[in-house]
Amino acid sequence: MKKTVFLFCAAAALMACSSEKTFRVTVENPSDFDRLTEMVELPLSAVSAKITPGEGQTYVLQNDRKETVPVQITHDGKLIFQAGVRAKETAVYTLSAGAPQTFAPKTYGRFILERKDDFAWENDRVAFRIYGAALVEIDGPSNGLDLWYKRTDRLVIDRWYKDELAGLRSYHKDYGEGQDDYSVGRTLGGGMMAPYVGNRLWLNENFIGQELLENGPLRTTFRVTYKPVEVNGKTFDESRIFSLDAGSQLTKVTQIYGTAEAMPVAAGIVKRDGRDAIFKNITGTFASLVYAEPESETAGKVYVGMIFPSGLERTAMDTYSLIHAVRGREETHSHLLGVTTFQPGTPITYYTGFGWSKYGFPEVDDFNRYIAHFATGLQEPLIIKTGR
Repeated sequence: MKKTVFLFCAAAALMACSSEKTFRVTVENPSDFDRLTEMVELPLSAVSAKITPGEGQTYVLQNDRKETVPVQITHDGKLIFQAGVRAKETAVYTLSAGAPQTFAPKTYGRFILERKDDFAWENDRVAFRIYGAALVEIDGPSNGLDLWYKRTDRLVIDRWYKDELAGLRSYHKDYGEGQDDYSVGRTLGGGMMAPYVGNRLWLNENFIGQELLENGPLRTTFRVTYKPVEVNGKTFDESRIFSLDAGSQLTKVTQIYGTAEAMPVAAGIVKRDGRDAIFKNITGTFASLVYAEPESETAGKVYVGMIFPSGLERTAMDTYSLIHAVRGREETHSHLLGVTTFQPGTPITYYTGFGWSKYGFPEVDDFNRYIAHFATGLQEPLIIKTGR
C-alpha cells in the first residue's frame, strides 16, 4: 500500500546471505504516530536469494516474541506483512522456511454473479462494491464506487448478500455489523475517476470484465475492464485495478485509459444537499480531499476521503442533470472533483475510502487525522533493513 525503504545485503555478500537458514527483518518507524497495520513489502526476488523454501515449505515470519506473523506472496512478486511498529520505534522479525500455515483472512473480494454481476471487496475495516453489466438493464448505468459501512472486523460480504437475496435481512439495515446506506446512482460515488474534458464529466457504464488477481489473507487485488468510454466523439479503452490491504480505510485505485493524447480527468465524490463539509490539502505534488456527508438518521456520520500521491492540478465543483435511463425521471447530481491530467501510457494511482462515526471515527477531525497520517506514510516510508 505504501512506499518502503529497503536496505538489503550488498551484492558482494549475497552468496553469504543466501546460505543462511534465517535472516532478520527490521522495521523502523520514522513517524511520530503508530503504523501498526501498514503493509511492509519485501521484493520476493531478494527474499528468495537468501532463503529458498524446500518441498512442502513456505516462508515463515516470527516477531521478537516468537509469534508467527501472517504473510502473503502477492501476484506481483512481493512478500508482505503488517508492520506492527509504534511511533519512533523499531520492530524486529525473523524470516525462515517452514511448514505452511493457515491464517484467518483479513481481506476478501469476489464477483457476485448472483446479484447482477456486482464485484464486492472488504477488509477488517471497510467494504466496497462496483456494478456489473447485468444491472444496467434493470437500474441503468452506474459507474460509481459504492461504500458499505462496517463496524466489525469480521468479513461479511458473503453473508450479507446471502441474507439479502434470501429475503432474510437487508444489508440496507444495520443489524449490528453495519449497512449499505450510501447512494451512488449515475455518479462517481465514493471516488471513481472519469474523463473531464470541456469541464464536464464523461461517465462510462458498468464494468464488463473482471479478474481476481489475489485474495488475502492480507491483500485483495482485482482488475476490471469497461467498454470504451466516449469523449467528444472519440473512444478510449478503460480499465481499473483495485487493491485493498488489511487494516486500511482506503482502497488503492490504478486508473488506465488507452488514449494516445494527454486527457484531463477527475476523481470525484458525490456531493449531497444539506449540512456537509469539504476539507482540502493540496501541497506541492501531493493532495488529499475529504468530504463529510450530511449526518444521516440511520447511518450517523460518514467521511469520504481521497489521496493523490502525484498531486492535483485543481479542484472543482461539478453539477449536471440527466434523465434516468430506466425510470425516465430527471435527476441532478453534484461532485467534489480532484482534477489532473492522464498522460498516455502512465496509469494514475490514487486512494479512496471512508471513515464512519460508528467504527473508529466519531468526528471528522478523527478522519482528517487518519488521512494526514496515511499521506505522511506515503511520503515518509518505513525503513526496512534485512541481514543476519
